[in-house]
Amino acid sequence: MGVPDSSLWLYDFVSADTDGQVHQVERMVVSAQTRFQKVDIYQTPRFGKILTLDNRVQSLELDEFIYHEAFIQPAMVAHPNPTSVFVIGGGEGACLRELLRHNTVRRALMVDIDGELVELCRQHLPTWHQGAFDDPRSELRYEDARAYVAQTSEKFDVIIVDLSEPAVDSPAYFLFTVEFYRMLDKVLAPGGRIVFQSDAPAIHASGIWSTTVNTVRQVFPHVLPYVVTIPGFGSEWGFTLASREPLPPMSAAQVDAVLAARMPAGSLRFYDGVTHQRLVSLPLYMRKKLEAESRFYSDSSPPEVEWGN
Repeated sequence: MGVPDSSLWLYDFVSADTDGQVHQVERMVVSAQTRFQKVDIYQTPRFGKILTLDNRVQSLELDEFIYHEAFIQPAMVAHPNPTSVFVIGGGEGACLRELLRHNTVRRALMVDIDGELVELCRQHLPTWHQGAFDDPRSELRYEDARAYVAQTSEKFDVIIVDLSEPAVDSPAYFLFTVEFYRMLDKVLAPGGRIVFQSDAPAIHASGIWSTTVNTVRQVFPHVLPYVVTIPGFGSEWGFTLASREPLPPMSAAQVDAVLAARMPAGSLRFYDGVTHQRLVSLPLYMRKKLEAESRFYSDSSPPEVEWGN
């Protein structure tokens, strides 16, 4: 089969710029340089719109529901009554969208340093946020999340940490460290749940996933890593759920019962009780990688992208 004719291709590298995926581009929707990062949104024939930050794919229209439901729903279901929720990052608004599906939520705070990014997503990615930015329960703040956490006296039932990987030039640079995770612990309400975007655990990917999970374990006594396959990323993706209190296993029936009590039937396209069991069942090589991990990110040893580890 020949290569389709196209004047523009989007290359999404996975490790050390030696392998990855390529997407044919129909047109550039928008390209902008904010104060913090380069933002591009492409229209593609297979995955629809694709958002990239600093030339790395962040979210794809066709399968973003898999990423965001897998990210948000396990933490929400694991809390008996989440009323106050906090999103760090999450510029597309899809994290807010998933949180606000729960009828228990009374307030959803989102803090993202890049207001220009959020406005671009509000305008060009409506299927991601689906009006979540304008929900009366939502509150948006455009500031440094670390500074906000350091000064606030608020407590939250569920905290979502949705940041791009800890590259040296990323605004998320110091939001992956054990010091910041200790700060987050202080704003987590008793019985609270916190979940972190933790990068790719794929066998060909970097060591960010295992190091992030190990960093979370330095702070929280109960940690549940889980993974999901994201077609547009070409790999599995990792998340890390954590709490001060135990995280007892939930059966498929228990998960489905919580979802039925909080949102109308058919609200979700990916996550349910059966799916939950799959997410938390890590393959042997991933479990072994976590057992062998001893590194963690700290302020005194700044995190870097560790390609190929």
